[in-house]
Amino acid sequence: MEYYFSKTIKASVTEAAEKVTVLLKEHGFGIITSINVKQTMKEKLDAEFREYLILGACNPSFAFNALNAEDKIGLMLPCNIIVQEKGDGLCEVAAMNPKSVFASVGNEALNDLACKVTEIMDAVVRKLG
Repeated sequence: MEYYFSKTIKASVTEAAEKVTVLLKEHGFGIITSINVKQTMKEKLDAEFREYLILGACNPSFAFNALNAEDKIGLMLPCNIIVQEKGDGLCEVAAMNPKSVFASVGNEALNDLACKVTEIMDAVVRKLG
């Protein structure tokens, strides 16, 4: 089982991030963190890096249920999505596979929730175009 879902699309990183945000919102998710890796590498290391965003997506209801089932699951929250430049006007969007990630926890109470969130992340990535 892959630990992520991904799709390469013709869009800028900014455009793809906006599309992902809209699609996630349809499922009750919001972006609660956004890390601009290119900017961070430049500021911290004076190093050049491609356009690369890490978006932290959260659905409060799902997070609440997960935290009540497993108090340390916050180590694996929020659901991360990357949007990275691939060249020639293309970018890749990749979302974590919660089912794969949560499997390492070994808490059966998370199984149904992980399956639901996995379906959403997969659907969001597939719907990009």
